[in-house]
Amino acid sequence: MTGTHTKTLRVDSVDFIDVGGLLSPEERLIRDTVRGFVNTRILPNVAEWFEEGTLPRELGRELGALGVLGMHLDGYGCPGASAVAYGIACMELEAGDAGVRSFASVQGSLAMYAIHRWGDEAQKQRWLPALARGEAIGCFGLTEHDFGSNPGGMRTFARRDGSDWIVDGTKMWITNGSIADVAIVWAQTDAGIRGFVVPTDTRGFGASNIHRKLSLRASVTSELVLQDCRLPAEAVLPQARGLGGPLGCLNEARYGIVWGAMGAARACYETALDYAKTRVQFDRPIGGFQLTQEKLVNMLLELNKGTLLALHLGRMKDQGRLAPSQVSFGKLNNVREALAIAREARTVLGANGVTLEYPVIRHMNNLESVLTYEGTSEMHTLVVGKEITGLDAFT
Repeated sequence: MTGTHTKTLRVDSVDFIDVGGLLSPEERLIRDTVRGFVNTRILPNVAEWFEEGTLPRELGRELGALGVLGMHLDGYGCPGASAVAYGIACMELEAGDAGVRSFASVQGSLAMYAIHRWGDEAQKQRWLPALARGEAIGCFGLTEHDFGSNPGGMRTFARRDGSDWIVDGTKMWITNGSIADVAIVWAQTDAGIRGFVVPTDTRGFGASNIHRKLSLRASVTSELVLQDCRLPAEAVLPQARGLGGPLGCLNEARYGIVWGAMGAARACYETALDYAKTRVQFDRPIGGFQLTQEKLVNMLLELNKGTLLALHLGRMKDQGRLAPSQVSFGKLNNVREALAIAREARTVLGANGVTLEYPVIRHMNNLESVLTYEGTSEMHTLVVGKEITGLDAFT
């Protein structure tokens, strides 16, 4: 039309469909704050941590000061942030490294959530403020050597001895185990599965690190051994009975993974995009070749769709209408697609993609663990399958 001017719309090469535009100002502030922390504290150091197979214990206090430990819980020094805000923090932390996000997830969504949801007032007062500040570190003892996808078969057993409990058993693949001050340990009893709040200086409790990992190396992974571990009656989480207790905690952690996986995917895509625009072969940047552009576009499609899915599930969670099977849906999709993005990004980088000079192989290796922890893809597939058919394929 004569006299009108066509407005040029700018499209972001990473957030192509402007998912960020759906965030509130407060949510964007949280995103930018955590991203800034990751850029200044995590990224300059994480390759070294990954190579050395360690994560500094003092990072707990730094994450506590940042306000991300148990940030979605109310009271007891916890900010009471929204589910979306917590998810955004998980995404930004995992854009740094899944080990850092795992630390925060285990602390907040497993150890702290278990006490907050299932504990009594004394347990909450004793542990939650210190855990929120990162002054104390927590871990979550559910998985055993032979019982991962089938936690109900656990062999760890707690028996009564007067008013006390005696716990015997072994837990495996426990994040933060050897650096924790408190462990949430799940055990069989004569009355079914119960949860116990176990200070790690309790006699009979021990933890040793698992070495020679090729994934989640910037994370402390441990084996817990409880041998004649005597606990007082008040160590029991009074509101947790049966598998519903630990599974409720796992659902919280899985929700964080829905977001976190997209952080790792974004880091891989951004690295591949930047590399493709500067790496010259046959006298031109490889980003100008059709096959490379196809790879980048396919990565971008799944990155933006997965981030939009995470945000949608977060809004549902904040509205109190997110079912566990929908969390499984999100975890199944986003981790699977994040891993595919990481693998595709690695091919764009060629031989450079297998070095720690770039983050891609680190994220790719980490995602191999994320794919199977907090429920394998197979288990989440069957959860969704049962929901849509009404038929149980687990048995």
